[in-house]
Amino acid sequence: MSDEPINLVLEHLRAIRSDVAEIKTDISEMRDRLGTLEANYANISRRMDRLAGDVERIKRRLDLVEA
Repeated sequence: MSDEPINLVLEHLRAIRSDVAEIKTDISEMRDRLGTLEANYANISRRMDRLAGDVERIKRRLDLVEA
């Protein structure tokens, strides 16, 4: 009978260890996805900056704004 409580505690600890391992995997995947999102955002931001410059140049050529 004295082995039952120890085994029960070990079972709970194993379950907790398994849950923690799953959480670590999920966090790692989320970190990778966040890195991809950040890189995509930076790329879009650079494109928008270039596009804004192009629009300004077009406006100047069409005399829509003062030079």
